Amino acid sequence: MWRGFSLQEALDMAYSEDIDAIYVEPPDANVLTDEDSADEDSGEPEEPDPTPNSTAEPKQLDIPSTSASASVPLYTPRSKRNFSWIRGDLQAQTRDFPEPNYKQYMDLSPVQLFELFLDDEIITFLIEETSRYALFKNSPDPKVSKNEMKCFLAILIVSGYVVLPGKKSYWESQGDVNNAMVSGAMRRDRFVQIMRFLHCADNSKPNLDDKAWKLRPFIEKLKAKYLQHYQPEKHMSYDESMIKYYGRHPCKQFIRGKPIRFGYKMWALNTTSGYLVNCELYQGKNSLRHEVYEKDFGKAAAPFVSMLDKLKGEKERPYELYFDNLFTGLNLLEHLKERGYQGTGTVRENRIPKNCPMSDKKSLAKKERGTYEGTIEKESGIMVVRWVDNNVVSVASTCHGILPVS
Repeated sequence: MWRGFSLQEALDMAYSEDIDAIYVEPPDANVLTDEDSADEDSGEPEEPDPTPNSTAEPKQLDIPSTSASASVPLYTPRSKRNFSWIRGDLQAQTRDFPEPNYKQYMDLSPVQLFELFLDDEIITFLIEETSRYALFKNSPDPKVSKNEMKCFLAILIVSGYVVLPGKKSYWESQGDVNNAMVSGAMRRDRFVQIMRFLHCADNSKPNLDDKAWKLRPFIEKLKAKYLQHYQPEKHMSYDESMIKYYGRHPCKQFIRGKPIRFGYKMWALNTTSGYLVNCELYQGKNSLRHEVYEKDFGKAAAPFVSMLDKLKGEKERPYELYFDNLFTGLNLLEHLKERGYQGTGTVRENRIPKNCPMSDKKSLAKKERGTYEGTIEKESGIMVVRWVDNNVVSVASTCHGILPVS
């Protein structure tokens, strides 16, 4: 007969940091469930085979040119080809890249810098959608002013790092929870009223193919600001980023072993200084997927190529791009090079063609630390290097060779 848990056992389980299983409530019945990307160290490929079988009729997708000398007006899925290899090292290539110009931002205060992104256009947009939603709910227009909306958003930001049991606690009279800055800036009932009707999209025009449709207009406006104020830097990285969230939403992910296990997963393109150039929310299967790019580069790298398409005009530069083994594949590196970019990333063994003349990981792991092997793909000039560290590491690059080794 099954025996229930004692109070102490239940408390131990509730406060345990080692959670192996969890029940997540399903999304609405008319919404597809999500599928998570594979573990970075697993053998499950997110990337198509390095020499894909191209039997279907190619589709074409408009993408911009990346340089004045090279024009890539249409993207055609890559056809199957055999890779050929030669022993050697890739010579380091130095390409001119202008220094970023931050002069227009030098004299701005932190608040002024923040308002470059959350500017009057976005504040006005939030006010309009908030009023529209109140009318949609047959309630009086709250008539939020610009200053009130800014104050409301500031309180939300404060509540993100001064965490209390509930939003109303900031207005409590008890000294252990009261926040004088918050309670002095806006009345509690006014905050609750704005919170009730705050909206970012027109509810009368839902896009059920987009799980984030209620935030989509706001997200797109922010992304446009990120690109507008981006000052090109030579090196950029592409990776996944988790935004902590414990509530209910069909986009919520659970990724075991990550510092943030529960929340939204974003694909993010960043500079070395941490500036977010572009991002995209991972939704699993949906109509917004980049299916043409996914066929060649995998579902994790497809948003990356799409983000590069957005770098137009003065933002088009010969960037050096870095990523990890969730994204790296020879097809991706070859495509980046054709568009005038350089790419470097760790690579999974099952994404290296079988005819690549290097020892496998098991054989190389038996050799002493510091042992390395390298080979170059003859046509594309992609360098593949494998060396013995704490584990055997494989890297593919179009701009970095074996040397220097220290």
